[in-house]
Amino acid sequence: MAITPHFFNKRESEATTDRHVVPLPQVASKSPTASTQVSPDAGRSNSSNSSHISQRGAVTPPAGDTGAAPGSIGSKLTVGPNIKLKGVEITDCDTLFVEGLVEATMDSRLMEIAEQGAFKGSAEIDLAEIHGQFDGDLTVRQKLVIYATGRVTGKIRYGMLVVEEGGQLSGDIQFGTASAAKHSSADKPLLAVANKGSNMPLAQ
Repeated sequence: MAITPHFFNKRESEATTDRHVVPLPQVASKSPTASTQVSPDAGRSNSSNSSHISQRGAVTPPAGDTGAAPGSIGSKLTVGPNIKLKGVEITDCDTLFVEGLVEATMDSRLMEIAEQGAFKGSAEIDLAEIHGQFDGDLTVRQKLVIYATGRVTGKIRYGMLVVEEGGQLSGDIQFGTASAAKHSSADKPLLAVANKGSNMPLAQ
């Protein structure tokens, strides 16, 4: 049987035509115009935004900020329980906290005597809080607070006084921080002898 080549050519053409007839899925292509709508500064803005974000994320405290609360107290001396401090002069001390025994002279801002503590001597203080015992000369320029377990004896001068129920205060107590009144010469009797006329010799 003779097969003519025209028959195969016809089949190939029909097959080719059939393959072209099948619709292909359309893929959205990016047009040059769409790509040009993106600003060339977008990359730089994104990088700048990321740099800003990283800078915000790394929080660094300002220089000199140690985290300490403002107005914190200065130097503090603590005399613990069963400790005896005798015959000293306490200077450059902002706060004295006494749980033991102190025999001293001091000028400070704040003194606090615990219930088991005791102070003997002379003290000039802005604020004194007494839970224990004080014996001596005490000048409180601002406020003296004596709690229920406190006992204060001696020469006491104060600007303001608060005594809790049960607290004890005895001795020479005066309001005000001025020194004791000076003795006036008018308090002493004056002896004077007034002689009228001239002294006359005694007649023999």
